[in-house]
Formats: sequence, C-alpha cells, structure tokens
Amino acid sequence: MATGFSEQGLRIHDEVRRFVEHVIAPNEDLFYQQLAETGIDGYPPILERMKGQALERGLWNLFLPHLRADSPGTPLSNLDYAPVSEMLGRYSFGSEVLNCNAPDTGNMEILNLYASDAVKQRWLAPLLAGEIRSAFSMTEPDVASSDATNIGLSIERDGDAYVLNGRKWFSSGARSPRCEVLIVMGKSDPSAPRHRQQSMIVVPRATPGVSIGLEPHVFGFDERGGHPEVVYRDVRVPADNLLGAEGDGFAIAQARLGPGRIHHCMRTIGVAERALELMVTRSLERATFGSALAHKGLIQDWIAEARIEIDMARQYVLATADLMDRVGNKAAATEIAGIKVAVPSMALKVIDRAIQVHGAAGVTQFTPLAHLYAGVRTLRIADGPDEVHKMTIARREIRRYASDFHIGR
Repeated sequence: MATGFSEQGLRIHDEVRRFVEHVIAPNEDLFYQQLAETGIDGYPPILERMKGQALERGLWNLFLPHLRADSPGTPLSNLDYAPVSEMLGRYSFGSEVLNCNAPDTGNMEILNLYASDAVKQRWLAPLLAGEIRSAFSMTEPDVASSDATNIGLSIERDGDAYVLNGRKWFSSGARSPRCEVLIVMGKSDPSAPRHRQQSMIVVPRATPGVSIGLEPHVFGFDERGGHPEVVYRDVRVPADNLLGAEGDGFAIAQARLGPGRIHHCMRTIGVAERALELMVTRSLERATFGSALAHKGLIQDWIAEARIEIDMARQYVLATADLMDRVGNKAAATEIAGIKVAVPSMALKVIDRAIQVHGAAGVTQFTPLAHLYAGVRTLRIADGPDEVHKMTIARREIRRYASDFHIGR
C-alpha cells in the first residue's frame, strides 16, 4: 500500500471498514429484497436507514477534496479516498450509502466549481445532503461521443434564457423519481473553434420539454434509474443555469471526467476483490474428480494470478491518485488514462475466472458475478473507450521523443 495516507485518511479508512462490515454487508440481502418489492426504480427503506447512520458518523461526501465548509462531511484527498471507494465498490449500493455515488459525485464537483450561488443553493445543497439524485447528459445516440466535439444538442440563447433541443442517452439514473436535475452538454456556438463550441447547463428534470425516450438495458440488466435516452424539445431554462461561460463546456467535461475515471477504477478494484473472494470460497465448496477445486493446480494458478493482478492494479490507482493530489488532474492525464484501461480489463479477467469456477451458477442471477461482469464491461466504453485512452497515452509517449509530433501527421 502507498505510505502517503494522512492520519485523517487512516482514521476514515478504519471507520469505513467497520461501517461496511457491520452495516452495509449485513443488509445486502435485505436491500435486494426490498428493491424487488419496491420495483427497479424504487428506494428501499433500508437505504435511507443506512444513509442516516453514515451521516451520523460523518462518513458523508468523502469524495470532494474542496467541499464547502458549510456542507456536511469530511473531504479527503484523492489518495485518502481511494481505499474508501474500493471498500464501497464491493456493493452496488455501497457508494450511495455514503453519498459518494456516480454520477452525483462528478455533478457535485462541477456545480461546486462552476455554478452560480443561486444554482448551488437550489441544486448542490440537496445533492450534498443526499436528498435528491442527478444525471449527466453528454452521450448522444447518433454520434461517436468518444469525441465530445461531435455532440449535436443545441443550446441557443434567447433573451434571459437558453433553449435546448436534441437527444442524449446513457444519462444514468435519469429515469429515477429521485433524479431531479440534469447537467447537459450541448453546442452553443457551432462557428467557434472546435473546443469552444460546447457549453454545459443545469436543467431541472421537471422542466417542460424534458422526456424519457429509449431505455437501453446493459447485457439484459435493467439498473436502478436506468441509462435512458433523454429528449430535450424546446427546453427553456434561465441563463443563470449556465455552468461557467459559453464555450467552457469541453473544458468542464475534462475537469469532471478525470476524477470520475479514477473513482470508477477505485470502485472496480473492490469489484475484483469481491470476485476473487467468491472464486476462493466456491473453490473450497465445489468438488470434481475426487477433490475440492481449491486443490487443483489450475485453480490455484487463477487465484494467485488474481491476487497479483489486483494488487498491481491497486498500486497503479494509488500512484495516480497521489499524482493527481500533487500536480493536478491535467498533469496526471496519462496516468488517469492508463488506469482507466488497465483496471476494468484486470477486473473482467478476475470475474470471468470466478464465473468459470462457479460453473453454470456463475452466469445466473443466483450469484452477483454476471451482474458484476456486465457493469465492469461497460467501463471499457464509459467515460471514454479504451482506444481513445490508449491514443492519449501513445501520443504523449511519442512526444517524449518527437516534441513536434501532431495528430494526423
């Protein structure tokens, strides 16, 4: 483990570990039982009870390093936060219990940095309090959104308001009744330089003209809040809802997605740890050809490889988190891109082998493995596909030897 954790971080790590062991883990089955009763977009009562316990203990909004002083919670550095996110990542609802769940984390960060005081009071405050949820509308169904300059939703100034027209999808959580606000990225000036054409704006979910369209499932799974298409048809919002200035949208997106990517990777380490745990316990329980699977050399090799790969990936994530704290997100872009490629790929390998050890049960709903696999597989696309991140890494590496190297040459 990295040795640069603060005293506060180490204390929080111990508190979160105890909270996960004594509150979150024992209530996992109850959470899913209540979710089945309330419906896929429901809000299981046990979730509110656990959130109350987390808030009472000050385990709240731990992800935001520059949290406002008047908001609840104790902010941590990226490095200190990494083990917290890993522990929460073992459970699909774990981050939500501590109000550290995506996409709210990234949305709260950019609201804190770029929103007007009135918008912060109206939307950031209830998000920090865990009273509502939010969604991030950037990806579009008709363009390759891995290149954010492709987006086509229009944001046009009309007097003291902006009018939005277009379609987004994979606005995760937007279908939930608790989702009350969306942050939308669109094109405000098509004639501006390529990276200054986009803006971001805050859109209340109840604004006339906002509707849910297609509802894609991920590998057949339907998630809480979904990943729906959101249609914006003559949606009118106050000009004060703009985040930053016109043309700042692309830069804001980059500022948001950097921390978001490392949060995904931190949680995915937790997913891989859980898959390894399931692999080992199943290997001890299941026997073939006269002995437990744990006695088979191949299975031992898989377990050893998983332990090595997880620990290596964790060190990569911790080193990147530390770099972000020391030099900033932009200067750590290569490392952020690197973990975004490496960690999901590692976790998929571990989950796949855990499924194999479980046999037919591994691909059913009777273990969490199939769901874990589906979620991690999407991370090779979400927040930028592997290919784009590799391109970023390669170009930066090439420029170490050829400083005048340019795209397309």
